[in-house]
Amino acid sequence: MAKFTAKDFIASLKEMTMLEIKELIDAMKTEFGVDPSAGVAAPVAAVAAPVEEDLGPKEVNIILTAVGPSKVAVIKVVRELTGLGLIDAKNLVDAAPKAIKEKVKEDEAKEIAKKLTDAGATVELK
Repeated sequence: MAKFTAKDFIASLKEMTMLEIKELIDAMKTEFGVDPSAGVAAPVAAVAAPVEEDLGPKEVNIILTAVGPSKVAVIKVVRELTGLGLIDAKNLVDAAPKAIKEKVKEDEAKEIAKKLTDAGATVELK
């Protein structure tokens, strides 16, 4: 009998219908007396948890929630941070609550939030 490799097995699976795959799984359960969902779920979750903890600084979105009394100062800061023109920056500020920047590292987001709050705006980091 020729050796059936994992690559051959995967190629065979690609040619099967979902019904045939379900029948294969049921036959494997019967033949080997195992439930694949019971043995796979726990180890995968245990392995995945530490990976999330080891991630670097998380990314956040900077949301301008309110402009405050000094709209001109806020527009200037938004222009500086985003590189937008005057009209686009004004429209962005007028549309509050609105995301100013997205997927920014948390440390950088705190600095940006400080600049905006110093200008009189109310900011939220999500």
